[in-house]
Amino acid sequence: MTTPLTEVLEGQHAAEIRRASRALLKEPLLLAHGARTDEFRLVRRHATELRDWFDRNTGWPLQIDTESARLRKIPGTPADATHPARETSRAAAPFSRRRYVLLCLTLAALERGESQIALGRLAEQVVVDTSDPQLAAAGIEFTLERRDERLDLAAVVKVLLHLGVLRRVAGDEDAYVSGAGDVLYDVERRVLAGLLATRRGPSLVQAAAFEERMSELAVETALESDELRFRATRHRLTRRLLDDPVLYYDELSDAELAYLTRQRAFLTSRITELTGLVAEVRAEGIAMVDPLDDLTDVRMPEQGTHGHITLLLAEHLATASTPVPVTELRRRVRELATEHGGFWSKSAREPGAEPELVEQALMKLASLGLIARTSEGIAPRPALARYAVGETVVLEAGAAAPRKAKK
Repeated sequence: MTTPLTEVLEGQHAAEIRRASRALLKEPLLLAHGARTDEFRLVRRHATELRDWFDRNTGWPLQIDTESARLRKIPGTPADATHPARETSRAAAPFSRRRYVLLCLTLAALERGESQIALGRLAEQVVVDTSDPQLAAAGIEFTLERRDERLDLAAVVKVLLHLGVLRRVAGDEDAYVSGAGDVLYDVERRVLAGLLATRRGPSLVQAAAFEERMSELAVETALESDELRFRATRHRLTRRLLDDPVLYYDELSDAELAYLTRQRAFLTSRITELTGLVAEVRAEGIAMVDPLDDLTDVRMPEQGTHGHITLLLAEHLATASTPVPVTELRRRVRELATEHGGFWSKSAREPGAEPELVEQALMKLASLGLIARTSEGIAPRPALARYAVGETVVLEAGAAAPRKAKK
């Protein structure tokens, strides 16, 4: 039997919506030119439906013009530090505190500047801005006299190149870092204007503590009715289901848990319909699993030395019933180097490498929601149990495998 034309067209439409939504979730800023032109065209073609879905279910505004599409994502947990900005290089090192400051000052300088700017001129403006007494009191210093400072600025600029805020006209950042040349950029002002994704301007935030400042940046309108409160709860939960690797019930407020208990099927089915993510519901929480395995910035397991060490430490932590001290994990890495060092890089086998190797592994496990850092040490979270290795069962030739007991 032939499939009716209407069903074919509806299937194509749904597939395009899914591709467009996944593209926005993976890269919330899409440009009309460059490597993701096709995704941008899809988003623009289905702008009305996408805008309505994100507004209704997450509260994330979607702004689209002829040059860019910007999904202004606000995380469900604003103070979450497990997904930092990273270098665009292969190492993908997380941004330091100074690089975050330089990023903000660079954006401010670009906003005040012209449509073209040289890296040397941009650096001079940043140096002037870092002389602000408040920054100096906070321990921020930037003079361009040291190579590591120029490397930090170059890393910030490369992120802006990746985002499309800057477009290189001539020159090379590595030459600038070594003092052998300069770089000229076009400033894409419309892209620059769309970067900020806050509910209020940073200059209006009055709180002193970090978490309070983050909350004020993302503050919602006054919730004066049950309908508004329910909508805000739906937005927070959907954001976390889309963004967080695992949504644990014990991290929710009583009101959020009650809402999720009643509306779980509705929330997860809406996400599945739009994105293709599949809900894995357990006693401790919910994970939206991606069958295509491309809607993540952190993968596990992963090839290479660091991926191997992370997997081995995950196996070790999965069997722990109490928090494990970091010193014990470092000792465990030394033991693993003796057993598996032949498969590791030379630097990972050197004495004294354990602290860095353990920290990199813990950062990955934390970003995946598999562990929690406590004052007593590293506590395994329920989802880590899938990396536990069971007891080895040796079967005689021709023997049947043991059956698992039904739960």
